Amino acid sequence: MYKKILTNYSNFERAIEVEEYFKNGVSLKKQIIGGNFSRKTSFSLLTAGIILLTAVFSTSVMAQNEISIDKFMEQAVPLIEQANEYSEVKNDHQMAEKIIKDVLTLFSHLSKEDQKEYKYIGGEIYIGLTVCLSMQKKINEAVDAFEKAVKKYEYANYSRAKDDPDLANIRSDERFIALMESISKDSDDNTEKINYLDILRQAGKYQNADTTGLPRFTYEAVTSENLKNVRQFFKLDTIAGQGDEISIIINLMTWVHSNIRHDGKNYALCEFTAIDIYNYHKSTGKGVNCRHLAITLNELYLAMGFKSRYVTCLPKDEKDSDCHVINSVYSTTLKKWLWMDPSFNAYVKDENGNLLCIEEVRDRLIDGRPLALNEDANYNNEKETTKEWYLDNYMAKNLYWFDRPVNSQFNVESRYRNTNQPFVSLLPLGTERTGSTSKVKTNDAAYFWEH
Repeated sequence: MYKKILTNYSNFERAIEVEEYFKNGVSLKKQIIGGNFSRKTSFSLLTAGIILLTAVFSTSVMAQNEISIDKFMEQAVPLIEQANEYSEVKNDHQMAEKIIKDVLTLFSHLSKEDQKEYKYIGGEIYIGLTVCLSMQKKINEAVDAFEKAVKKYEYANYSRAKDDPDLANIRSDERFIALMESISKDSDDNTEKINYLDILRQAGKYQNADTTGLPRFTYEAVTSENLKNVRQFFKLDTIAGQGDEISIIINLMTWVHSNIRHDGKNYALCEFTAIDIYNYHKSTGKGVNCRHLAITLNELYLAMGFKSRYVTCLPKDEKDSDCHVINSVYSTTLKKWLWMDPSFNAYVKDENGNLLCIEEVRDRLIDGRPLALNEDANYNNEKETTKEWYLDNYMAKNLYWFDRPVNSQFNVESRYRNTNQPFVSLLPLGTERTGSTSKVKTNDAAYFWEH
């Protein structure tokens, strides 16, 4: 099924990738942002990550008049989560359809300006509706919903629509075929026609600013009971090995990569902690998106006493619902942050073999300086990951802007508890990303990447 709605947007995690992630890939305003802002990868109907709403709340929502985008997100995300539950767990697509239509009613209560500004959300909602209708073999209604997503809300993710098995029932419909042809020129299959390096090189610069009053970044102490439990549960001292600091950092990443399968299209139905994500994979056999892998590795690093954070990396194009979430861990030996990506078991080096941080990789891509990927980078231990695809294409696309939580700690993006965790976005000058729901947005890279 589809990646959840807005899984790419960070404060989705409060509800990615959002995005992404209001709680990966997957992934309203926030996955949503994932795996998949920040919290900004089959599309499980829509994205979310919150407690289910009761039918009474759902009904009361409809009586409201014009609402703000924040109020919409607050009320819509639980409904989307409920729709996911009915569709994925209970296999009740009819009930999921009814709930998604409630979300569309909510969306109609936004001002005309907000509906236009956040039209990509409308598109994702209609794609979720398309899935529900397709699964019920309501062919004409499903294609009507898809047409609304494409024509009114400019939905253009060709490869997602092409590959999603939940759309199989409408794939031979003549109208659906025509709509697919209309968006094929923008498809992911044609990414060779898009030079993401050129787009990244044309991004605005960063600018130092007075950051007085902005939140300072924190890291949970290794002595906390939650992190002690993580260390004990995973037997991290054994996993980490007896080598030096760098080998320990890499060993932990490789362990996560090898023991929890990546599936950018799946949004884990569990609490978002390392232990619960691991148990979800082991009990269901399902993979999890990049956000959940990064959250898991982040807690393992914190439990071993490392300063660590996970960072959502996002593209310039707001219509691109894909993003990627990776880890940034501090090496006291090297006195720098290091790029670690558990989805691809990847880290990045310069021409002399020196490990690099996210900021350095981005700068080198822009300047054209040499970069190298570790030789054992791969996808699910099945397919080699090449530098040309991973850095020059995929990450070049997703290093345009960033999102990170202020507090790096256990269970930052709780699925079932309102943690109210703040997030910060780093944007190039001249960029206004409407998909970012972070309270704090900055052009100051030094502040964003600080300890």
